[in-house]
Amino acid sequence: MAPTKLDGKEGDSAPPENAQEVAKPLDLYRMSMLGFCLGIVTGFGAVVFRMLIGTIHNAAFLGRLSPLYDASQFTPPSPWGAWVILVPVAGGFVVTWLVSRFAPEAKGHGVPEVMDAIYFGGGVIRPVVAVVKSLASAIAIGTGAAVGREGPIIQIGSALGSTLGQWLRMPASQRIILVASGAGAGIAATFNTPIGGVLFATELMMPEISVGTFLPVALATGTATFVGRLFLGGAAAFLVPPQLGALDNHLASGFTLLLYALLGVVAGVAAALLIRGLHWAEDAFDRVPGRFARHALGMLFVGAMMYLLMRYAGHYYVEGVGYATIQATLNEQLQGGLFLLLLALCKMAATSVSLGSGSSGGVFSPSLFIGATLGAALASLFHLLVPAAPVSVPAFAMVGMGAVVAGGTGAAMTAVAMIFEMTRDYDIVLPMILAVAFSIGTRRLLSRETIYTMKLVRRGHVIPDALHANMFLVQNAGAIMEADILVLDADVPFRDLLDRMGIAPFRHIVVTKAGMLYGVLRINTGLRRAVSHDNPTVTIGQLANRNFIVVKRSEAAFEVISELRQRRAVMAVVLVDAAVDGAFDVSGVIAKEHIADAVARSIDIFQPRARGRTATSTQSVRVNDASYAVHGRSLKVSDREAEN
Repeated sequence: MAPTKLDGKEGDSAPPENAQEVAKPLDLYRMSMLGFCLGIVTGFGAVVFRMLIGTIHNAAFLGRLSPLYDASQFTPPSPWGAWVILVPVAGGFVVTWLVSRFAPEAKGHGVPEVMDAIYFGGGVIRPVVAVVKSLASAIAIGTGAAVGREGPIIQIGSALGSTLGQWLRMPASQRIILVASGAGAGIAATFNTPIGGVLFATELMMPEISVGTFLPVALATGTATFVGRLFLGGAAAFLVPPQLGALDNHLASGFTLLLYALLGVVAGVAAALLIRGLHWAEDAFDRVPGRFARHALGMLFVGAMMYLLMRYAGHYYVEGVGYATIQATLNEQLQGGLFLLLLALCKMAATSVSLGSGSSGGVFSPSLFIGATLGAALASLFHLLVPAAPVSVPAFAMVGMGAVVAGGTGAAMTAVAMIFEMTRDYDIVLPMILAVAFSIGTRRLLSRETIYTMKLVRRGHVIPDALHANMFLVQNAGAIMEADILVLDADVPFRDLLDRMGIAPFRHIVVTKAGMLYGVLRINTGLRRAVSHDNPTVTIGQLANRNFIVVKRSEAAFEVISELRQRRAVMAVVLVDAAVDGAFDVSGVIAKEHIADAVARSIDIFQPRARGRTATSTQSVRVNDASYAVHGRSLKVSDREAEN
């Protein structure tokens, strides 16, 4: 087989494309159209899901069959009387059977399972999850479990996106885009907040943000919002006073902002307690033998709490999504700071027990409930301590909602945008930003993990807590290559090379023959092959690996990585840009360890670590009249010592 010419693009012995059929990526236009279609389907899914919740709720609590259900209105007293305590228990039995029989991943609040599929499953979610999650969560919410409907519709939308990607045999990268698009579409259709839906998908779901990933997400959330408005109306999820009075008195606005910052601290503590409470409850119920028994016990607790609140306070405050309590708080219909605080604690306990015992539902609505009641309670306290304080109860409730959501989920931009979309009041943005910042900071002091990532960490999975640009990808081949290499004629005996190894430190050899590239060789690999040959006269050319590619110094790093992967090559030989025939046109080599080192250096930009001293070595040596060059680069002293 003839050696490769220096002006060639790749080694001639590199293997052809993998015989296994590889899914061809779709162009941006087709991906955008898929996002558009996914938004329509997810929007209809959200509408059907809400109607299913209403039907089950009316049947379970009121004994009538009707899908008409306004979650922002309190449920009338049930005709079952005290037997209403068993309604959540009955629902729990059905939920446990559905989840354990058909889709165990439908248990819980859904978002961690979606993140798990994105980061560890290639965006693959079983199609049955969409159906089982819809039924299980609708039954759980409809029968009184203290969970939200946002997490389920996020998982449902993601499952629909994954199913579409699997059906079209899309590559994993684009399947993940559809999963995130479905998640954003689900939350946008639920809250009528398209901007919040886009930010939720990009902030929590997307491993990468670019035009190619953003457009499908934006189209999916936009169309899902349109479908939701078409069937459910254009009003926001919560009706707020036309003038919230977030910062009415500009002279006192500085003092008011301090109070909002204090609210952020309280919200951060509440978010940390909710995170811990969820997992304390899981650990406690895991000790109860039998999944049906543990869920029945948890739902019995929720049913008893719900009934006691109805008997002594007038409403089933903690049942279901809790939107009625949130709306009443915004309307200032609930009086008394201590009572509002009690409701926040009851909802926290009921949600922890519901999910910890095995229910299916989200934590977004409970976070809004806790934030609204805590914010209103704190505003009542400020009014009690300083009657003239410029404090608005609805404004504090809305800011509290966003602060607890941000603290619990870590989605700061999503919380700010969604609350702004709900209120349409620009004055609330500044207090919201301040409270969200203090909430996330406080929660991170108490619990590094969010509601969503804690579950994955307990499984042994690690989720990045920030998005970094892949800065190494914008470098060229010359920036990531190793320049301390040996360019050597193929006829040089390997034994002669070993005799001179102490002259200069190097790990890689580029082998040439008759002025053309012939192969590549690692020193340690050469030693193993020489021993296996058991031939004292074996040459460098006999030991060389012919599976390599050739690139120029100016070629982008991501192109080099892509070509290495496609050709299954062991190494890339880097040439100067104006290469001419001759061994000294070789500038360096790129192997897997050099790519890993480039990635590590890009991470160090954000997480600095102590660096060793550097040394530079450039030498030219002769072995048996065969000239070769050791090309220099800066090396860490620790690296050099390791090589020796």
